[in-house]
Amino acid sequence: KGSRRQGVAFIEALKLFSHLANVGDARSLVIHPASTTHFRMDDDALRAAGIGPGTIRLSIGLEDPDDLIEDLQRALKAAEKTAP
Repeated sequence: KGSRRQGVAFIEALKLFSHLANVGDARSLVIHPASTTHFRMDDDALRAAGIGPGTIRLSIGLEDPDDLIEDLQRALKAAEKTAP
């Protein structure tokens, strides 16, 4: 759940995840499709494509799982504080 603004806030709050669209990396990656790969689509078009405005795609790498979970929790709190 969430808006485009909240998706962007989530991405910006992450410290460990790299903001990249490629996969196959040993590092953890994150992307917010509504503001990157699908940024030209409105919310109706995103829904038709199966993408919510707040959808986040994660690719988990080899970092310590506890560090990644902490990073995600911090980013979720930041997104929650952002107005839709």
